[in-house]
Amino acid sequence: MADRHIQGAAVMERQAAPDGRHISREQLIELLNEDLAREYQAIIAYVVYSQVLKGAAYMNIAKELENHARQELEHALRIAKQIDYLGGMPTVSPRPVRTSEDAEEMLRFDLDNENETVRNYRERVRQCEELGEYAMAEQIRAILVNEQEHQIDLATALGKNVVDVTTPAQQA
Repeated sequence: MADRHIQGAAVMERQAAPDGRHISREQLIELLNEDLAREYQAIIAYVVYSQVLKGAAYMNIAKELENHARQELEHALRIAKQIDYLGGMPTVSPRPVRTSEDAEEMLRFDLDNENETVRNYRERVRQCEELGEYAMAEQIRAILVNEQEHQIDLATALGKNVVDVTTPAQQA
């Protein structure tokens, strides 16, 4: 009887409600791999953008983007470690990187990516806590702090306010 209860609990853990309120470890691995692909994307984008931004107005921004690239690598390592901890295999593929000849457009691409990343990591914290993975939630919170700093840096460089990213409908 106890074995049936355990098996039933395992099946329930794998099933997610349509509203996304319940998540399985397998689904968390999948979502973390999406986050990891986004981190790879950010590393590549920040490396490229930091080297191709030209002009006096962008010298300080380019230096800051180099720093962001280093931080994104640290994020990727942390996320890969969490995926491994959950029993998954970290992805090796980045999301596509958008480029442009226009410096301001590149910064807008970065800001859009950071907005998405902040939104996703906020959700990931909630999901980790739902599974009782409190230490993992803290690791992601630490990453979230850096991502919000990147978001603020990019919005400031573009002369914009940081948008409310609490829901996809509020993305601007």
